[in-house]
Amino acid sequence: MVLVVGLGNPGRKYEQTRHNAGFCVVDRLGARAGADVGRGQLGALVGSARIGGRAAVLAKPQSFMNRSGQPAASLRGYYKVVNADVVVIHDDLDIPFGDVRVKVGGGHGGHNGLRDLNRCLGPDYVRVRFGVGRPPQGWDTAAYVLSKWSPIEAEALDEVVDRAADAVEMILAEGSSAAMNKYNTRARQGGAAPGTATPTARTSEA
Repeated sequence: MVLVVGLGNPGRKYEQTRHNAGFCVVDRLGARAGADVGRGQLGALVGSARIGGRAAVLAKPQSFMNRSGQPAASLRGYYKVVNADVVVIHDDLDIPFGDVRVKVGGGHGGHNGLRDLNRCLGPDYVRVRFGVGRPPQGWDTAAYVLSKWSPIEAEALDEVVDRAADAVEMILAEGSSAAMNKYNTRARQGGAAPGTATPTARTSEA
């Protein structure tokens, strides 16, 4: 059994924002596997699927980004999953938009969702890092990740979500080392330009 957790914030207000990249990828994985990620369980919306030849639970915590740890820990305990079989998908400011990276363990890097996951799970789970790039100069970081994708990003978003979903499928089918070898060394010509959405006020959901 594998637990795949996409990070984001619940509610229509946060749909199509950079911070909800993890939700987008989990929904794509569910669509590919014919699984509806809509059943409430232990503070998350979940769905059961078979991915990469393995039984998987797809989860979207509904407790807001900075409190993602408890739903993930509760699901891990319920399904008796070890951290090596927990895959977390999250937005990452340190990676350009369009790029996907795979990592095992590490710090939270200022990401409040990862901070809470590390507190509740420990740091040694697998991560699929969905690049959103750095905010333009003068933007508040929380406002940037809570803003909607720019038109340029939105045009390319389906392809990037597919790439991240492919990375998850490869982790489950071939292991995290194989996925790191493919996605972390992938040469790119550069991602799309940063978005141009109007910043919003800082909130605790970031």
